[in-house]
Amino acid sequence: MNKNHPTDHGDEVARNTLTNLLSQQQSAILSTANADASPLASYAPFVTDSDRNFYIFTSMLSHHTANLLRTGHASVMLIADESETVQNFARSRVTYSCAVQEITRDGDTWHTAARLYEKRFVEMFKLLCGLSDFRMFKLTPQSGTLVVGFGAAYTLHGDGVSQLVLRDRRKR
Repeated sequence: MNKNHPTDHGDEVARNTLTNLLSQQQSAILSTANADASPLASYAPFVTDSDRNFYIFTSMLSHHTANLLRTGHASVMLIADESETVQNFARSRVTYSCAVQEITRDGDTWHTAARLYEKRFVEMFKLLCGLSDFRMFKLTPQSGTLVVGFGAAYTLHGDGVSQLVLRDRRKR
């Protein structure tokens, strides 16, 4: 067996794990860089479109919003809930390196993202839309890593960063 090309079974488990993380998690952990280049960890509720772009709707009062506007880059992580994990050292998770773009309220992309947000977060999104300090951002994954368990880490690449390649531990 070639370790860089997972078996159908391993590939299926990895794809199901990725699908579950994207559909079941409602908040993404964000990593951005402050003006002095120090890291900032935060989170934001998110939605995804059919191309697996992330959309977050955040206040200008949040430090990560200023960082997103200034750098145009962020890392996003979705991680399985601890209460549903057998082994905390091997929690399923996906991490993406993303290009960031602010979405203005008058374009087609805004309307698409707003519909997704309204469907997922209903009344809270309607309330937040009335606040002028909130901004919508599109986070487009450029690369990623999916961890399914011990020894099961995949590099994500290709269209929609959805192609899985099992990582070889010996190359580290």
